[in-house]
Amino acid sequence: MHSRSTGAAPALPPFDYTVFGGTGDLALRKLLPALYLRDKAGQVADGSRIIGVSRSPLAPSDYRAKAEEAIREHVPADERDTALVARFLERLDYVPVDATSDNGWDELAERLNNPPPRSSDAVRIFYLATSPSLFGPVSDQLRAFGLATPESRVVLEKPIGRDLASAQEINDRVGAVFTEQQIYRIDHYLGKETVQNLLALRFGNSLFEPLWNADHIDHVQITVAETVGVEERGGYYDQSGALRDMVQNHLLQLVCLVGMECPISLAQESVRDEKLKVLRSLKPIGADEVGGCTVRGQYRAGAVAGGAVPGYLDEPGIPPGSGTETFVALKLEIDNWRWAGVPFYLRSGKRLPAKMSEIVIQFRPIRHSIFPQGAGELQANRLIVRLQPDESIRLHLMTKEPGPGGMRLRPAALNLSFAQTFGGRFPDAYERLLMDVVRGNSTLFMRRDEVEAAWQWAEPIIDGWMSRHEMPKPYIAGTWGPSQSIALIERDGRTWHDDEIPSAAF
Repeated sequence: MHSRSTGAAPALPPFDYTVFGGTGDLALRKLLPALYLRDKAGQVADGSRIIGVSRSPLAPSDYRAKAEEAIREHVPADERDTALVARFLERLDYVPVDATSDNGWDELAERLNNPPPRSSDAVRIFYLATSPSLFGPVSDQLRAFGLATPESRVVLEKPIGRDLASAQEINDRVGAVFTEQQIYRIDHYLGKETVQNLLALRFGNSLFEPLWNADHIDHVQITVAETVGVEERGGYYDQSGALRDMVQNHLLQLVCLVGMECPISLAQESVRDEKLKVLRSLKPIGADEVGGCTVRGQYRAGAVAGGAVPGYLDEPGIPPGSGTETFVALKLEIDNWRWAGVPFYLRSGKRLPAKMSEIVIQFRPIRHSIFPQGAGELQANRLIVRLQPDESIRLHLMTKEPGPGGMRLRPAALNLSFAQTFGGRFPDAYERLLMDVVRGNSTLFMRRDEVEAAWQWAEPIIDGWMSRHEMPKPYIAGTWGPSQSIALIERDGRTWHDDEIPSAAF
């Protein structure tokens, strides 16, 4: 087993990370722990600051206390160092600001324009961990108070709008203040280590790329499953639903990485150009097709992880009779030379049996078997890229069972487990992406035309659902969604990959 180097990562230029929504769930659960871990790894230069911003009237000391509690809750114990946590907390500041008025902006400007002593000019970054409805007003205020400099950068959390028109409006309004090169639209799935390995797997190995087409691949499955319900996000989620919340961004980005052509290089625009081609090649699913190509579901009371959980309509903040979907399954096609005729089956939902994200590349069966009838059933090869948990890449093959008595075949797996192969802790997606903004590397972020192309494909599905006036199909919490999602794939003679094939080391 090989261990990763544990040496300190190279330091980056000093930065000022101003986090709007700095007291919110995302900031406390993901952003501040990620920045602490990068600080621990030696990537945060002296003089860097993290400035929390929200309407809450907190003192900086109160904000540091919140951050310390968040680190204690969301950072593993073996990664928490008392001295390093104290150093990180000293980098934190807080300014109460009302994004929709002028209150607090003068104080924020005073903090940003009077930096501490440091070796060079800091990179100025504004992270908008807020409702998308505030992206435009915050950008306007940054311009009005002279904070949006030509060198500053702005990070937009998903979702970018709730349809094509609202996405275009947000892009126009933010784009009036920042150039496209300054805007970083974040999708944390693109920062996952295993997602990055898709590029290495496809374009760094002569084994796969010649087979990565309709001649050799039968179909592709992408599953992003969650065990949680809507938690404290009922008000937001009911206005969104599974397709807007997960499919239009996360799952379509995974489709792009699976389906894209080889870019000229890993330069940021080359990669994003190829992803855009995939989005523009998606076969439209209009009102006439939604019944056969999509399934909407909504969870009912059930049991997850051995505990009883309420149904969606009983969750806080959900209006009676809501027709919002918590599960979606769909069949899409990439209408181009490489993928013509290869279905991509996507599903995502809440209150499913396991928290799991994976991509399954199902190869076509062999054309002719030379093995006797009693040798066992031949199963087509399958490549499984597990994004979470237990990040791994597994290639399922047919192999002979050891021992005499003739040829007996069974499926087994070549398993590249990241934890076993490389050892140590892997930086999570936000750690990578937050530092990429400091570096000025936008490869793993979405460009405006990508976001709008994704909405252009997704919006007719939503419109088709609305025109049918059908409620989502019910499913019991703790199951894999409504039965109709099973029928979606099985009527094509295929089945969802839910069960593990036992691995064999050889």
